[in-house]
Amino acid sequence: MSTLLDQPIAARHEAGYIHIEMSGGESLCFPIKGNPRLERASEADLDQIEISPFGLHWPKLDEDLSIRGIRQGDFGARN
Repeated sequence: MSTLLDQPIAARHEAGYIHIEMSGGESLCFPIKGNPRLERASEADLDQIEISPFGLHWPKLDEDLSIRGIRQGDFGARN
């Protein structure tokens, strides 16, 4: 589905995973393990997720992930 039609409306960090709620009712989830910026981040920094129509951004971590990439299994840089 197009990210223009089905956009993220909420995101949270919980127990080593990022959970995303989409406007169309879909839920996405991925592990922070394997993404060096997320894996080494503090809980406070992981909780600071900015949502855009196309993805997620962690300002203090300088990390951006697209919804398209997340759906394709790309959760950011790997160790």
